Amino acid sequence: ACSQFSQSSCEECLKNVSCLWCYTNNTCIDYPVRSILPPSSLCSLSNARWGVCWINFEALIIAIAVVAGLILVSLAVCCCYCCYCRRFSRRPDEEEQLARKKEERRLQSLQRKHERKLKHDEIRKKYGLLQDSDNPYSRFENE
Repeated sequence: ACSQFSQSSCEECLKNVSCLWCYTNNTCIDYPVRSILPPSSLCSLSNARWGVCWINFEALIIAIAVVAGLILVSLAVCCCYCCYCRRFSRRPDEEEQLARKKEERRLQSLQRKHERKLKHDEIRKKYGLLQDSDNPYSRFENE
């Protein structure tokens, strides 16, 4: 039981995790597990030690709250950053895809234009309307 360490030192008392050292009357008492914080009637928070002797219970609670808060804030920042990056990392892919499709449509259009020109040239050639590409100027013969 923790009461055995009452007349010893704080270090001896706190070797047992279930013990709480109170500096007001230098007693070692069982930690009240039913309540999260020890009541002030048992020992004030500024004079209570738990876990280590060099930090009081009040400072320990504040330190744990600060560390937990920092962890929660950093997790929230990481989640927001990941969501933000994921949302905007897709845009270059989409833009790249749109540019690729646009280029494909442009190439297909040029190919169709070339095919139409070949067909029109064949028709012009068939009916004698195609001029020589070597000599674009020719004499107009009037019949």
